[in-house]
Amino acid sequence: MRLRFAKDKIADPEKFIRRCGYGKLFDRRTGQTSYVKRLHGDLYPRFHVYIVEKGSELVFNLHLDQRATRYEGVTAHSGEYEGEVVEKEAGRIMTMLI
Repeated sequence: MRLRFAKDKIADPEKFIRRCGYGKLFDRRTGQTSYVKRLHGDLYPRFHVYIVEKGSELVFNLHLDQRATRYEGVTAHSGEYEGEVVEKEAGRIMTMLI
């Protein structure tokens, strides 16, 4: 699920998403930074957010990782980009702007 925000609404995207309860995750293989929020004490399931700047807006690409990649060298995962759980989390993130 993609959440779009005007850049002027969020001065520091990393600070904002961390205030929403997400921790920073740096992938050494790709050099990409993303943010995760566990649903409970285990690594999975967890919410996963990538933040991308596009022109005058910020795009938060949110999905739910159900489990880790099962095969070495494979980057695909069982991520859910839609559904009630993802929609609720998206709504919670949106309310943090207020």
